[in-house]
Amino acid sequence: MKKNSFVNRFHFITVSLKGISQAILIENAVTGAIILLAIMISSFSLGVIALLSAMIGTLLGKLGGADEELVDQGLFGFNSVLTGMALYLFLTGPYHWILSLVGAFLAAIVTAALMHVMKNTGIPVLTFPFVGLTLFTLLVSYRLSAVHTSNALVPQSLWQWKLDITGPFNLKEGIFTGIGQVFFLDYTISGILLFVAVFWAGWRLGLYAFLGNAAALLTALILGAERSLIFVGLYGYNGILTAMAVAVVFNTSKRRLSYVSGILAACLTVPIAASLHTWLLPFGLPPLTLPFVLSTWIFLSARKVLPKL
Repeated sequence: MKKNSFVNRFHFITVSLKGISQAILIENAVTGAIILLAIMISSFSLGVIALLSAMIGTLLGKLGGADEELVDQGLFGFNSVLTGMALYLFLTGPYHWILSLVGAFLAAIVTAALMHVMKNTGIPVLTFPFVGLTLFTLLVSYRLSAVHTSNALVPQSLWQWKLDITGPFNLKEGIFTGIGQVFFLDYTISGILLFVAVFWAGWRLGLYAFLGNAAALLTALILGAERSLIFVGLYGYNGILTAMAVAVVFNTSKRRLSYVSGILAACLTVPIAASLHTWLLPFGLPPLTLPFVLSTWIFLSARKVLPKL
């Protein structure tokens, strides 16, 4: 009886770690553990929230009677992880950590709902539940006094906005902070660990994480984006996720053109991100991983008609 209990607990922890790794499109408990370490090195409390959020999403999937294969792949955990972390960072107040865990719970429900809605399309849900729920929650703060956003989110007027493309050229910083921004991390050692986590799961995943980041950084530089945003990774992380998704994770054909399309999709995240930054500027909200979601959906949907893409 005790042995079965231990096995069940170990399995639950393993699946929860997969829930963390699925935030970067990987099903691997070791990768999840390395990611958790990277988060905790940057912020121990944020790491605790990430782990608890993964457990909440996994538990809801199990208790809710979801397909065991989907639960065991960690697919009910990753949106909970990202939502819990985002709300913990972007909300303030003595009980904001409770709101972040409630958000993690709701993210798993929204994930399940969208899985059902999109099941006949053949297009993955990705991180859209996280993006939608987080932005809606932050907007709630304008109407409900119980929800308070942090001072990091500052609404700005488009009328007074000025593009600033001056600043130092620090490509090294942009490389490692790009992948860190997937988990809201701006710490070089954490970024290095995250690359280790990706390469652990497969060299192809690691290669396209690197190429996607490079493609997005170069595109942002060529198009004249703010260097301050480029080199803190805010144009890179969506490119990383998109290249991995289009070129490797959802590339069933394994044709050469499909690998190229992954890089093109990563480049597309830059103008999408720039547009979303502008759209959300009056609300002081970040675009999160919405550029990754939109660019990946565009290419995967196009692939239904253009199978060699």
